[in-house]
Amino acid sequence: MLARTLARHHRAQVVATATDAAWERVFFGLAETSVTTRVALEQARHDHRHAFNRTRFGFLPLLSRHTPRARLNIASPEQVATVYGGDADRHFIAPATMPDVQVSHPVPAVNGTDRWLRFSGPSARVADDCYARVHTPHGVSDPPTVILGHGICVEFDHWHGLIDETQALVARGIRVIRPEAPWHGRRTPFGYYGGERAIGAFPLGMLDLMVAAIREWAVLAYWSRQTSNGPLGIAGTSLGALTAQLTASVAHNWPRQLQPEAMYLITHSGTMSEGMMTGATSTLFADPIHAARKGWTLDTARRYLSMIDPVLPPVMPADRIVSVLGDRDVITPYEGGAAVVRRWQIPDANVFVSRNGHFTIPMRLIRDRAPTARFAEIMNRL
Repeated sequence: MLARTLARHHRAQVVATATDAAWERVFFGLAETSVTTRVALEQARHDHRHAFNRTRFGFLPLLSRHTPRARLNIASPEQVATVYGGDADRHFIAPATMPDVQVSHPVPAVNGTDRWLRFSGPSARVADDCYARVHTPHGVSDPPTVILGHGICVEFDHWHGLIDETQALVARGIRVIRPEAPWHGRRTPFGYYGGERAIGAFPLGMLDLMVAAIREWAVLAYWSRQTSNGPLGIAGTSLGALTAQLTASVAHNWPRQLQPEAMYLITHSGTMSEGMMTGATSTLFADPIHAARKGWTLDTARRYLSMIDPVLPPVMPADRIVSVLGDRDVITPYEGGAAVVRRWQIPDANVFVSRNGHFTIPMRLIRDRAPTARFAEIMNRL
């Protein structure tokens, strides 16, 4: 059984990798190709990556409940101090020199045109190429733009059938930039699944991811301002929402042109450390026994994890923030998100709370368009 499962996995990996390489050459190549060719290749890329990802389910019968969910690599407090000791603000400064951003050839989409961006990552500790998919609406000059972050271990551009908030925004005339977070999607290191490095390398994985992602969002904010005179917003679900919260806080120290003007938060919580230490997914990050052997206590862990929690209030006014929460959410705990709403004094008209858990909120947003419509209204009047 294991031999057959490995063989299927390997074949799917070879096909997906070869198709990805062809996709890179065509979409980012100098030579112009036909729209038909690009559409067919994009469909093949998506199909083969989805098929490869699905092969992992063949290994489930081989796993026991004691099998670690991620390849653990726990650093000691001393090792973390050498990287992230001292002033935390210095890690979130926008790049002084912005990297060149390559723009792919386009493909037609439901409500507009899709392209991809590629640029060298501005973080030395996550040294790779960054990617983002850009959905541009039809017929809108200088559209408003939203940078929309995804959840942990979510690879929006590599699976079929995922619930997607993007088209509802594009249909309302908003351009959406969807960055792939470090160690996800095209940025997944060989031998890992998407997001595994973030949850397995405690606590450096999440620290490195957030520091890199914030600086990458600064690059995308710069690109947005260079390509549209419309307003800029930030948004996200789960991990993406926590990234947006932190961006809205540290952006006080960014140049004015990089500062977002509105924010849309879906299944957010009070702090990143709260989700990692007390949320239902906290056991994914590090077994307390293993962490204790490395010298970690709750206090020492919070000392470093708190650096990726928002300290300053958001850079935008509270009436430009929309919050969507589920009062049964135990992944990014609801109580923390509700506390943020109160602390930031987000108006009641911008707060949407339902009797949902973490994973059913996106399904609810398919039926209830009010939160997205409210955010789009805010963006379109700026």
